[in-house]
Amino acid sequence: MTEGTTSAAAEGADTLTRLEQEGDIAADYLEGLLDIADLDGDIDMDVEADRASVSIISDSSSRDLQKLVGRDGEVLEALQELTRLAVHRETGDRSRLMLDIAGYRAGKRAELSELGAKAAAEVKSSGEAVRLKPMTPFERKVVHDAVKAAGLRSESEGEEPERFVVVLPA
Repeated sequence: MTEGTTSAAAEGADTLTRLEQEGDIAADYLEGLLDIADLDGDIDMDVEADRASVSIISDSSSRDLQKLVGRDGEVLEALQELTRLAVHRETGDRSRLMLDIAGYRAGKRAELSELGAKAAAEVKSSGEAVRLKPMTPFERKVVHDAVKAAGLRSESEGEEPERFVVVLPA
């Protein structure tokens, strides 16, 4: 191995270790939250796309965990920010950690990928830009990825919380 290859491998290992540490801190924080709320759930940790990913899952009725998702994922978004703050407090670094509860984000990701693909197909056939409804940053990212996979480009426009995706012709 060359020196550059060795340092790149070491940097990758350092990043993985840092992301695993973020996941561990987040899991501890969320375990405490579940205990306080007297909710049952298991914590699953992973590293996806250069970010820590933590999921709360349950074998029993996920109805209890739906309280932590809230209407349109609002509570989930707030819990994700609180969890990121807990990680930041421990590490001193900004976290891009993703939180999923009861499979809400996974289902939303599939739905949004389909929306992005349909919008891209519409733009390809009409040649006109398509504006989508306002979305959260997570939702916009999923749509941008789906549009890119379809071979087109997209941009976010507007100000939060009314920021939306515009799918553009090639």
